[in-house]
Amino acid sequence: MEMTLMSPDGWRDYELIDSGGGRKLERFGAVVVARPEPQALWATSLPEAEWEARAEAIFRKNKGSEDRGEWLLKRGTPQQWFIGYRNPAGLNLKMRLGLTSFKHVGIFPEQAANWDYIYDAVRRLRAGGVIRPAVLNLFAYTGGASLAACAGGAEVTHVDSVRQTVTWSRENMEASGLEGVRWVVEDAMKFVRREVRRGRRYHGIILDPPSYGRGTEGEKWVLEEQIGEMLSLCAELLEERGCFVVLNLYSMGLSALLARTLADSVFPQLARADAVAEQGELYVTDSFGKRLPLGVFFRFRE
Repeated sequence: MEMTLMSPDGWRDYELIDSGGGRKLERFGAVVVARPEPQALWATSLPEAEWEARAEAIFRKNKGSEDRGEWLLKRGTPQQWFIGYRNPAGLNLKMRLGLTSFKHVGIFPEQAANWDYIYDAVRRLRAGGVIRPAVLNLFAYTGGASLAACAGGAEVTHVDSVRQTVTWSRENMEASGLEGVRWVVEDAMKFVRREVRRGRRYHGIILDPPSYGRGTEGEKWVLEEQIGEMLSLCAELLEERGCFVVLNLYSMGLSALLARTLADSVFPQLARADAVAEQGELYVTDSFGKRLPLGVFFRFRE
C-alpha cells in the first residue's frame, strides 16, 4: 500500500506561520500563539524578533517539567475564543479554544483531514441505507471527530476519561448547532470491554489514543502495551459490513506501517476486496513550505 500524506489545506481560521527550533508559530482565528513542537528539528524561517512581535501568547515550560507550563500573554489576548471549520462538502463546525497548562489549545489542526473523512464515511453509510449509523469515538478529547460524525448524521458515543474535556466537547457541539451526542466520562478500555459484553455494534470506530494516560479511577494506559488489546476489542464491536475505522498514533517512533499491521491482525474486513484502506502521515505545511509531521494514521471503510 502506498503512503498517503494528509494536510488541512485551505482552512481559513488556521495557519502554521513558521516552525523550527523545536517550536511552532500558529494562528488560530485572530490569535497567534507560539508553543513547543519536538518534531520541528530544522531552523526557523523568521527571525526571533518576528516571532516575538507576532505571538500574542507564548508557552513556556515549567522548570523540571516535561509538559506543564504557563502562557505569557500580551495585553488584550483572550484566554478563550472560537474558531470555525468548514469544508466544501458541507461540514461546518465551530469550536472553542483555550490556553491550557499542557500547551494545548483544544484542537489538533492536522486532524481536520480526518474530520472530512469521517463526515464523508457517515454520509456514504446513510446513502447506502443505514438511517442512523452508530459511531464510537474513543479518547475523544474536545470532540472534533465526534462533531464531524454527528454533522454527517451519525448517532455518536463520545468517550473520554477527563470530565472537563467532555464538558468542553459539549460546548463545541452546542456552538456548532448540533445535538444528540452521547457523552461518556470513563476509561476507554473499561468502556469497550463492557460494550463487548453487552453485544453492542458500531458502524464506525475512531481511536485517537495518547502515549500515556489515566482513567477516571486511575487506570493506567500505556499505548505500546495495550493498543493490541484495544483494537481486538474494537474488532468485536465493529459491524461486519458497512463500516469504517480511523486510527491515529502520535508516539514518536511508531509508524503508519505498524498501525496497518495491527489493523490487519484484528479486522477481518480488511481482507475483503471492497475494503478501501489508507495509511500515512498527518502533517501541516508552514507558510515557508516546511512540512511538519504530527502523527501517523490508518483508516479504512468497507
